Amino acid sequence: MKPQVICLPGGVAPAAQRYAPLEAALDGSADLQLKDLEVYRDDAPPTDYSVELELAALDRFADSLGLDRFHLIGYSGGGFISLAYAGMYTNRLLSLALFEPARVPGEMTVAEQDFADHLASRLAGLRGPDYMAAFVREQVKPGVELPPAPPPNPAMAKRPGGIAAMQRAFDAFKFDRNLLRDGRFPVYYAYGDLSHEEQGVKAGVLARLFPDIQVRRFEGVHHFVPADQIYSRAHAAELQDLWHRAGPS
Repeated sequence: MKPQVICLPGGVAPAAQRYAPLEAALDGSADLQLKDLEVYRDDAPPTDYSVELELAALDRFADSLGLDRFHLIGYSGGGFISLAYAGMYTNRLLSLALFEPARVPGEMTVAEQDFADHLASRLAGLRGPDYMAAFVREQVKPGVELPPAPPPNPAMAKRPGGIAAMQRAFDAFKFDRNLLRDGRFPVYYAYGDLSHEEQGVKAGVLARLFPDIQVRRFEGVHHFVPADQIYSRAHAAELQDLWHRAGPS
């Protein structure tokens, strides 16, 4: 049976856009089940939006597919949700693969908190395109050339409000990081060498929590490069190795 993999995107691109290059690189060797975030379910974030709402929706999605256990991939904000799920629904996961999760749930280290405070201060009071421009700039290393702003897209109008709602939900979510120590599945954490050094900090945090974790640093990549530069054939091959180590569904 092919690996059954649920994929969560981040707060900008929808799942179909984020994971299309990975589907192409895998060439049918795994079944990717794409799950968009609940924060974008409607034209505005749900008034009761929370991490718990995302976790419950992910659990229902797995049930709807008939999956008792599955592999999980998370990017950015979807990486935060994936880590929370890994701690609270440990027995459902066969493996966990992350690319630059927005944060690690739970009480932050000093270095994590410093970056979170810095980002919040840079975003305070900004709206629309100004918010998005600052959100992108602050998560890469100084001097990194960023891609040009995309052409106007009505779907993107929801993104600043959705990202802000996610940030608030992440702040409000109570989580004991020690829950991750119980994960008996292999974990793969990838990040780019052009992203803010905070990504390496999070890799170190998770390396001290998960019993079985592989950390991979990709050259010439940051959080906002086109998806095909993240989910390359080399990246896909390492995910296939992860799924093979985890065993069949």
